[in-house]
Amino acid sequence: MTEPTTTAAPGARAPEPRARFTDLLAAEWIKLWSLRSTFPAFVATMLAAVSVSATAAYADYRNWSGYGPQHQQYFRVFGAVTDSFPTGSATLLMVGAGAIGAITVLGEYTTGMIRTTFTAVPARRSVLAAKACVVTATTGAFGVIVALVSFGVAQLILSGRGADSGLGHHGVPRLLAASAALAPVSALVGMGLAAVIRHSVLTIVATVALLFVLPSLLDSQKRATVTVLHLMVLQAWRRLSFDPSPGAPWPWTTTGAWSVLAAWALAGAALAVLTSNRRDQ
Repeated sequence: MTEPTTTAAPGARAPEPRARFTDLLAAEWIKLWSLRSTFPAFVATMLAAVSVSATAAYADYRNWSGYGPQHQQYFRVFGAVTDSFPTGSATLLMVGAGAIGAITVLGEYTTGMIRTTFTAVPARRSVLAAKACVVTATTGAFGVIVALVSFGVAQLILSGRGADSGLGHHGVPRLLAASAALAPVSALVGMGLAAVIRHSVLTIVATVALLFVLPSLLDSQKRATVTVLHLMVLQAWRRLSFDPSPGAPWPWTTTGAWSVLAAWALAGAALAVLTSNRRDQ
């Protein structure tokens, strides 16, 4: 007996292979950089953050002769680190990175192209997971660049007064690591909010309010509000960047601060991925 053989009908097309996750990563990379707003957003965020650091360093450079010996010694220990990436630079980096993370999602949802994407790749959560991976890697590298450039510019200015600090100076490695981490954390928060809200203006407002406005409204002199404040991204960065003063009430630990940043990043990624089945627009 012979086995029956089947032949494909003339003109029939072979089934398309399933998209691999590496294919999704490549597609999301292309989509990220095909957005006209991506490159300008990165450049504007970097210029804004670095300019604040440069301004802070130049202010101390200009006023250096008016500092007494004790103040100058204190500045060489702590002030040069503060000028390398002040709170203003951190805030601008958070807002810019959060907006970048949001537009990676909104760019498809607001135009309706997300339906085309999900038609081509029905595995919606895989698509959003790939998008989150690309955004995390891109903004992570961006955060490292911004932190290093900001540090370099500030120290170059302060070197004119002999008040500059090296990369091995106390507190500098942790400051740079925490500042670099702000970019991917904020971008993932923006992604998560965009996936839930799916409206450009409301998403940007919610991102700014959550990352910046809410921490500024919390009272740092009451235990209940301080507990909530410790759970905010900006406050976690502050704890990692600057050692608390000896008399600070209810201080937070560096381990706790790193855990807060990790929790925000995971929450943002989870929102972006898990809400992908809710609707297409």
